[in-house]
Amino acid sequence: MALLEGQEFYISKRIGKAITDYGMLSDGDKIAVAVSGGKDSLTLLRVLADRQKFVPIKYELLAVHIDLGYPCMHPKILGEYFKSQGLNYHIEKVDILKGKTRKDITCFWCAWNRRKALFETAVRFGCNKVALGHHHDDIVETILLNLFFNGEISAMAPRQELFKGKITIIRPLAYVEEDMIRRFAKEAGFPHEKCSCPNSVTSKRTKMEQMIKELEKICPDVKKNIFRSIKRIKKDYLL
Repeated sequence: MALLEGQEFYISKRIGKAITDYGMLSDGDKIAVAVSGGKDSLTLLRVLADRQKFVPIKYELLAVHIDLGYPCMHPKILGEYFKSQGLNYHIEKVDILKGKTRKDITCFWCAWNRRKALFETAVRFGCNKVALGHHHDDIVETILLNLFFNGEISAMAPRQELFKGKITIIRPLAYVEEDMIRRFAKEAGFPHEKCSCPNSVTSKRTKMEQMIKELEKICPDVKKNIFRSIKRIKKDYLL
């Protein structure tokens, strides 16, 4: 059995619990791991690859990076990293910036194009699962975003079937907090992330993150409570 050390051990335990709780993996799965180049997706890829050495479920991994044409070094750096780790990978080039101005680039527009390219690539390579690097904090922020800006109570599902079961999205980091990932990324020495998103500082998600940090000052368990609330809906008290 492979021995995991440091922060990876604790992250792997939480990933294992999420996989079990939501039935994320089955024998023979081929998983496209969406790798943006940030700490979250690189952590997910690393831990899933290390877990292959000792978990009873047998699965294949394909690291997939969607190159949207932003002026950064992600594709080159990631390609070298994947090779150094002996990982199967594919970098999909999608030039969606051609003819666009900054005002055209919204979070929804960017995410929709990235997700479309990711699903098409997964199907082309015969993958039945797509693993996304959304962690515990992302899910909590999404709950607030949907409540405040969409007027609905919903979250990111840890496991979700799409296209009549042809593709299943899994989020193995659902129980892993961002602080744990940040510490592990420092331990692991991942390739340096260079974000060139024009909306990274002003996005609604960033504002939710800031709000949660303020709330933690008076309620340290606020993230845990928001996450848990979706599972504890009291229907008798709804409108």
